[in-house]
Amino acid sequence: MLPRTYESQNCSIARALEVIGDRWTMLVIRSAFEGVRRFDDYQDVLGIARNVLTDRLTRLCDEGLMRRVRYQERPERYEYRLTRKGVELWPTIMTLMIWGDRHYAPEGPPLVIAHRGCDGALADHLTCDSCGAQLGPRDVEPRPGPGTQAEPQRAQAIT
Repeated sequence: MLPRTYESQNCSIARALEVIGDRWTMLVIRSAFEGVRRFDDYQDVLGIARNVLTDRLTRLCDEGLMRRVRYQERPERYEYRLTRKGVELWPTIMTLMIWGDRHYAPEGPPLVIAHRGCDGALADHLTCDSCGAQLGPRDVEPRPGPGTQAEPQRAQAIT
């Protein structure tokens, strides 16, 4: 197993990877952008072990990328919501998705990010391919793409 820290590296990329550099963390963040909020929903969408999910959500909260918000008192239950720091990862997640669609989605993208304003799709440079608007996480919604293969319907986008 790779170490979680890169103490010998004086590099912002290495430091960022200490926080978000494993696959489950990135998939938790991706799911948060798709509107997932609750522990059981993360587990259902990701197929992740409870202990691993608990670790990732705790770490994301400790690092200030997510915050816990109680939605039920008895029993006590929480939602996990992206903070401003977490929302700032949107360009990184979308750029990685676009790259993955280009190189690893031969049947087409499994998910299309649609511009709510005109129904165009997210394009390179995080603009709308129809109207040219610069897009952010509140301007878009995920929709099943041509590469969707009987996946369960994902939650709605961040609002």
